[in-house]
Amino acid sequence: MPRFDRYLLAQLTVLFGFFALVLVSVYWVNRGVSLFDDIIGDGQSALVFLEFAALTLPNVIRLVLPIAAFAATVYVINRLTNESELVVMQALGCSPWRLARPVAIFGLLVAIPICILTHFLVPASRAQLDLRQAEISSDFTARFLSAGQFLHPAGGITVFIRDITRSGELKQIYLSDATSPGTRVTYTANRAFLVQSDDGPKLVMVDGMAQWLREEDRRLSIATFDDFAYDISALIGSARIRRPSLDVMSTRDLLFPSPELIEAAGKPKAVFLYEGHARTAQGLLAVAGALIGYGALMVGGFSRFGLGRQIGLAIALLIAVNFLNNTAAGFAQRDESYWPVTYLPPLAGIGIGLGLIWLSAMRHRRRRPRQERPA
Repeated sequence: MPRFDRYLLAQLTVLFGFFALVLVSVYWVNRGVSLFDDIIGDGQSALVFLEFAALTLPNVIRLVLPIAAFAATVYVINRLTNESELVVMQALGCSPWRLARPVAIFGLLVAIPICILTHFLVPASRAQLDLRQAEISSDFTARFLSAGQFLHPAGGITVFIRDITRSGELKQIYLSDATSPGTRVTYTANRAFLVQSDDGPKLVMVDGMAQWLREEDRRLSIATFDDFAYDISALIGSARIRRPSLDVMSTRDLLFPSPELIEAAGKPKAVFLYEGHARTAQGLLAVAGALIGYGALMVGGFSRFGLGRQIGLAIALLIAVNFLNNTAAGFAQRDESYWPVTYLPPLAGIGIGLGLIWLSAMRHRRRRPRQERPA
């Protein structure tokens, strides 16, 4: 590889790493805030939160890498243009097509980890994340066995436990059930136990009182009990059947789905084909972003006033490609024969980038005779 290609590729790689790190950090922190509220609010530990945050990281990286590749290309080309390095290379006879070679290589190098993420790491991490979420949703002890704080394991349910002994006995429990319209039931008990049964987990309260408040006439009924079993299986959704998610399936299963898998997922075959081909198309979006960023800035050439308009053009074209990607997604999922439309947005982006490079090459070719004419 010629020295200038190595130089430009090194500049792109360093800035790509910087932008990827910044964007992943910002996106991951924003995602982690909502995840923290959900996990800690359910009574889970900080280690569970860190595990869930780590499992969401591959998907965050997948979303950020194409944007980081575009930002790195725009920044490097803008800086080299302002410092006249690209102007010198063009004066030495390098055409925009020749200078685009390291940019295209850079786009392909970014596309490789994106494809690895979309085809292998993201499905594996999402499968593990779904498995852990299912385990936590069925872990009723994590939701109820938290002393000294009010818990809300489900809508309309409030639980408070004063203390928990080492043997698992609950001391001074309060449970408010407002799930029935027009009626609120409040249970208080001196002791309680969580037990498993064939019908699901039960909360057995001992030496307590139940209060029924009918909101229609504000009438209160009170009853005491020696022991009472409260069914909590409905609160944790232990009997809920979840359909298999397309995000956790392998690419082979998406491209060649069996009738049984289609029936189990409850999605048409067109959605399977789109999801499978979209994993490859996402890698091509990085190539399209790099070429669009390079081509848009090369069209303007050197200017003492900067390349603000060209940068704005590059951003507008990237937004248009992403809008086309969203439109193509809806169209490709209508019919299974429309799956080639999945590749239209990245190919259109690559075509736009090549078209911009062609325009800059034509302008460079028209300027060269005037520059070489003797004074």
